Amino acid sequence: MTQRSIKAIIFDMDGVLVNSEPHHVIIEKGLLARLGLNISEEEHRSYLGKSSEQMWKEVRERHGLKQTAEELASLNSDEIMKHFSQLSEIELMPGVVNLLNKFRDDSVPMAVASSSNLSTIELMLTKTGLAGYFLHTMSCETVGKSKPEPDVYLHTAELLSVNPGECLVIEDSGNGIKAAKAAGMMCVEYKADKTSGQSDPLADITTDDFSELPAILEKYLV
Repeated sequence: MTQRSIKAIIFDMDGVLVNSEPHHVIIEKGLLARLGLNISEEEHRSYLGKSSEQMWKEVRERHGLKQTAEELASLNSDEIMKHFSQLSEIELMPGVVNLLNKFRDDSVPMAVASSSNLSTIELMLTKTGLAGYFLHTMSCETVGKSKPEPDVYLHTAELLSVNPGECLVIEDSGNGIKAAKAAGMMCVEYKADKTSGQSDPLADITTDDFSELPAILEKYLV
C-alpha cells in the first residue's frame, strides 16, 4: 500500500457509527411483505449500502411493482422515521465513541457520508449524541447518486476542503467500499461481525475492533 497523508476522515453511518442495520432489515422486510414480495437473503444483501431510492428502483424493476421508486422510497423513509423515533435508545457500534474522541483530540476533521436520507441522518446523530463530532453530514439523496458511485464522497471532500486522496473512509458495505475507492480515497473496512466471511479485497485496511485503528492509522495522519 502506498504511503498517504490523511487530512480528514469520513464515516459511513449505518453499521459503522450506529448498529442500525438489523432495524433496517426488519423495516424493509415488513414493507416488502406489505407489497406481496418475499425476496431472497442474497438479493436483500445486494442492496446494502445503497440509497433507499436506488434500492427500491432495483426492487421495482426486478419484481414489476406498480409504485414509482420515489413512492416506495418515501414509504420506506416514513417507516424508518417512525421506527427510530419510537426507540428510547439507538445502539452505537462498540468503541466508536472512544475512536471519535481520539480523532477529535488530534484535531482531525470528520464528516458523515451516508446512503440514508438527511432526515434519518439527523435523527440518528442527534438521538445518539454524535452530531457534535462532525463538521458536515452528507447524503446520497443530496448528490443524486447512490453508492457505489463515488459522488457522495467526492462532494464531502469538497465540503471538508481537502483533496479526495487526502481522505480516509470508514465503511462496512461492499457498495460503500467501491464508492470510496472510486473516489480515490483510502478505505477501512469495519466488520462488526467477526464471522461474516472474507475481507473485501478493495479495502486498504480491515478491522473488527475500533480500538485498533488509532495505532494502525498513526503513520497516515498528518
